[in-house]
Amino acid sequence: MRKLVLGNEGIARGAYEAGARVATAYPGTPSTEIIENAAKYDEIYAEWSPNEKVAMEVAIGASFAGARALVAMKHVGLNVAADPLFTVSYTGVNAGLVIVVADDPGMHSSQNEQDSRFYARASQIPMLEPADSQEAIDFVKLAFELSEEYDTPVLVRMTTRVSHSQSIAVLGQRNELPLKEYKKLPEKNVMMPAMAKKRHEFIKKRMKAMAEAANSMEINRIEMNDTSIGVITSGITYQYAKEALPNASILKLGMINPLPKQLIEFFAAKVDKLYVIEELEPVIEEQIKSWGICAVGKEIFPAQGELSANIIAEKILGETPGVKSPQSIPSRPPVMCPGCPHRGVFYVIKKLGLHATGDIGCYTLGALPPLQAIDTCVCMGASIGMAHGMEKARGREFGRKLVAVIGDSTFIHSGITGLIDVIYNQGNSTVVILDNSTTGMTGHQDHPGTGRTIKGKDVPPLDLVKLIEAIGVKHISVVDPFDLGRTESVLREEVTRDEPSVIIMQRPCALLDKSIEFPAKIDPDLCRKCNMCLRLGCPAIQKKDDVIGINQALCNGCGLCINVCRFNAIRRTGEEE
Repeated sequence: MRKLVLGNEGIARGAYEAGARVATAYPGTPSTEIIENAAKYDEIYAEWSPNEKVAMEVAIGASFAGARALVAMKHVGLNVAADPLFTVSYTGVNAGLVIVVADDPGMHSSQNEQDSRFYARASQIPMLEPADSQEAIDFVKLAFELSEEYDTPVLVRMTTRVSHSQSIAVLGQRNELPLKEYKKLPEKNVMMPAMAKKRHEFIKKRMKAMAEAANSMEINRIEMNDTSIGVITSGITYQYAKEALPNASILKLGMINPLPKQLIEFFAAKVDKLYVIEELEPVIEEQIKSWGICAVGKEIFPAQGELSANIIAEKILGETPGVKSPQSIPSRPPVMCPGCPHRGVFYVIKKLGLHATGDIGCYTLGALPPLQAIDTCVCMGASIGMAHGMEKARGREFGRKLVAVIGDSTFIHSGITGLIDVIYNQGNSTVVILDNSTTGMTGHQDHPGTGRTIKGKDVPPLDLVKLIEAIGVKHISVVDPFDLGRTESVLREEVTRDEPSVIIMQRPCALLDKSIEFPAKIDPDLCRKCNMCLRLGCPAIQKKDDVIGINQALCNGCGLCINVCRFNAIRRTGEEE
């Protein structure tokens, strides 16, 4: 059956057709849809894990137990999973283990632009890179086969454009495989130094064998045309190169680690001028240049952001034939949604003049004008440890004007250990958990605190209050962030304590909670144009020609603007005149 398929959907379909039984992940754009689609198959056990490290470990366990397993994450998630990643390279697998990592060139939804191909080289794990949805399916199936043939996990690298683009793919049938026999093999699976030394020797032999095999793999193919220009490329840049240079000779690499040296040497000898076209770092370029092959790469192509057919044609041909430049359109800065429960918290934090270490999630947007409440954002779970470090560095008086802000999903992901550190090392941090009952920015995925699995099964929700009590926190407050008065009074009180405290700002995400019916409106006769309501940064509140109004098509009816207006000029449309 032929179908228009999203790249991430293709990854899930490939796992299904390959007979995978287990799929795990922590949500992160641009990888999120992989496990969401895998969960649609009854034959696959799928889960949202608390973080990527746990997801990796669950998948490794399933592989050791004899089931083909897939684990997915975005590029920064691979940092979290790096510990088990490097060691499972040593142990190898039983049933196939495929690790999908989605890079984000251009940082459309990420805090950095790292290149995960370095992880493949550093961990000595083979890596494949599909260029469209059909290859997403086919490469995952091949990855499982290679995993079992060479006793290795296999990385599959996606990028935002492949993950979130649709292309035609042919859907096949599932290969229903029996579980592989489980054997107790401590010399292979227990990585103590004596065993690990022998397994390291195995890795070197494995990668050498795979590098040799890569020369004849069908996924590494030469498309010989005009030999005046030769291009080595992979993934989405193959599509750009085909569009910009339709007559050029191309070596398309499906396996990008290890590289097929003999095939590359053969291709390089056939063309007059060789270009290496790859997004982000010169990973392929540097390796082939180390073999003495002359090529042009990052001398002309940027090492930052996404490439395009325009850029390639301009850099190689000096023009952009047949490629139209996009029209300039106004940019729209990201903002919190109307009715977002985080808005009131940040309004109060700014009002009180507090510093706030931030974290990864929707609430990172609190750093932008007009709220400008967030001081820092580094990585998942960092806010608590950073606040603790700031206080230890600058003293308690600084700490009285400082809070750590973290979401419920992120707290479970990697904030718990930071809070344990505060207690254990006698810190005084005030932690604000913005509990909106979902993993919001990646599209409302469930987590252990929501009481639902990815398959929709009801389970006991994690009780944050009991968990925090068990860690040793004595002062815990649960506050509705739409109650600005109590939000302010609790924040004022807790930051002055000479003990750690946690405030749970608890209200569902505005996109999940549809209970509020009446939008707000402004009475122009009562409005003094003080602009106080504009300080909330709500996109539903708009000022045009010196007149402030509320776009009722956007308004969620949360009432924050009603609370901050000093002149009673704002009320809900459902109220009597």
